[in-house]
Amino acid sequence: MTEAQQTETATTPRADFAARAYWFAALALSALFFAVSLAESLQKSPSSDEPPHIASGLEYVATGTFRGNPQHPPLLKELSGLSLLAAGIRWPKTPDTDFFLHGDWPASAQPEWAIGYQMIAAQPDRVMFWARLPLLLVSSLLGILVFLLGRELFGERAGLCAAILTVADPVFLGQSFMVTMDCGLTVFTILFFLALWRYLRNPTFGRLAWCGVALGLVLCVKFSAVLWLPVTILLLAAALIWRVEPEANRKGWKLDPFLIDPEEQRLAKAFQTTGRSDPCPCGSGKKFKACHGSGELPTSQSRLMKRAALVLVTFAILLLIAAVVIEAAYFFPKDLLTYVHGAQRVNADHRANYLAYMAGELEPRFDSYFTVTYLLKEPLAAIVLAAAGLVVLLRRKSITAMQRLFVLLPPALFFAGTMMLADQVGVRYIMPVLPFAHLAGGLALATLFTMRAPWGRYAGLFLCAWLVFAAAGVYPDHLSYFNESACLLTDPAKLGVDGGSKCGVSWLDDSNVDWGQGLKQLKAWLDQHAKGRTIELASFYAFPAAAYGIVSEKADVLQRTAKPSGLHVISASLEARAGAIPGADKRVLAPPLAIVGHAFYIFDFH
Repeated sequence: MTEAQQTETATTPRADFAARAYWFAALALSALFFAVSLAESLQKSPSSDEPPHIASGLEYVATGTFRGNPQHPPLLKELSGLSLLAAGIRWPKTPDTDFFLHGDWPASAQPEWAIGYQMIAAQPDRVMFWARLPLLLVSSLLGILVFLLGRELFGERAGLCAAILTVADPVFLGQSFMVTMDCGLTVFTILFFLALWRYLRNPTFGRLAWCGVALGLVLCVKFSAVLWLPVTILLLAAALIWRVEPEANRKGWKLDPFLIDPEEQRLAKAFQTTGRSDPCPCGSGKKFKACHGSGELPTSQSRLMKRAALVLVTFAILLLIAAVVIEAAYFFPKDLLTYVHGAQRVNADHRANYLAYMAGELEPRFDSYFTVTYLLKEPLAAIVLAAAGLVVLLRRKSITAMQRLFVLLPPALFFAGTMMLADQVGVRYIMPVLPFAHLAGGLALATLFTMRAPWGRYAGLFLCAWLVFAAAGVYPDHLSYFNESACLLTDPAKLGVDGGSKCGVSWLDDSNVDWGQGLKQLKAWLDQHAKGRTIELASFYAFPAAAYGIVSEKADVLQRTAKPSGLHVISASLEARAGAIPGADKRVLAPPLAIVGHAFYIFDFH
């Protein structure tokens, strides 16, 4: 019996107290995650993709139209828009917004960007707080959901350890509050797989319906969630071969593909008393160890075909319920294919000739991009634990095949799909993979804490301390976090309490290092060190610095500047690319006067 089932059947006061303690610990971790993320949010200006999402979300809920940002489903944007409405922030009524709602403009125009800039610039702190609040609340559920899924799979201790890895992950902390899709996609992904696992343990219609709702929700967050559809059908099919340990009160229903019939129950009881060298109870004439010694029940071809058909019916019901949820998210539009039309617009605003950047090189694509990104952007302690957890997962005999599949299959297929289809602009595109790595890491950490040898507990505490130190050392700039290897492989002298974050631009660009989120911190630095000076600002991102009182002129470091002197502020993404582009102003590769928020490099040229 696994630890999860032992917890389920335990009813002693001591066991009840322990279960409540784990719950309270998971809730405390999520509350801490919320507090840290909120404090960080208050110090950050809008990231690149937030203005169009904020404008579109308010458009959806205020006007009932869905013209803005169709290349992402509406759910998270609607939550942001509802929060803005509740705070008294209304959809602006101007000629531009009227034309946006009713005019005939080409899809490539995307006026929601300019509308978002105008909405936020009018009162940036107020708009950003209320727009981000619901996204932050959603993200704060991630630790609890990882705990619940880990508890179901491996027991409460492993679930809590996985939650610790999740809430201490700089990748989640850095994007948890942003009005973007990736962190929300991760949250609803774990919600769906938790619902699916619980359905497999007790396949009732109510649990199947909840699975369909959870599937619809995750599909309403981001179109890349369609990668979960083949994963779902594969897991349902696998459960026909390797049955999930049922709950004690399992009831089943007429469309239960996994219900064991009376004949199989008879054989199951016979198997329990059959020796490995005895004749197999199935009547094959073989010895039990050569026939069904693996413990798998014999299933006739007709039974298997019937169950396979029921799996397809189950999957169809899931899709039907999910489709209703999707239509509801679009307010039941006249065009039932609105979701499909949006999916066809994915990456419509991305440049076809865009070159990805990695390790000083520019290429259309790098085969190893997301692998390198994971190895650089995740804390080393988390990577070590994930690798150790993989070993435990594959070698521990008490772990079933379905438990392994639930941890390994979803991230493997999603990672492969992302490598083939996604633009190479950030670790955010593989965020749904990370909780599964943390589930494996939580299993390894729990194993260390339960070892008889004292070194196991010491190693576990050391790794936990390393995780906390990594998250605390780069605060409030978690988006720009890189682990120590980023500097150890390039410039060890730059190692610091922020790990290898100062070396991030030597490896990656875009939302890995800078997403336009540092303007408030830049304003604070300028007020203290260069008050009254006009700066030359070079950045990929178009949100107006003037919204925060920064007086600036536009500069372009990718071409040699015509001005010989002045205070130049270079975004980290441009700083990264400057060394790889012929003709770029190479002076920005010299040591900067200061680095603000890990996002802006300051140079005072004379």
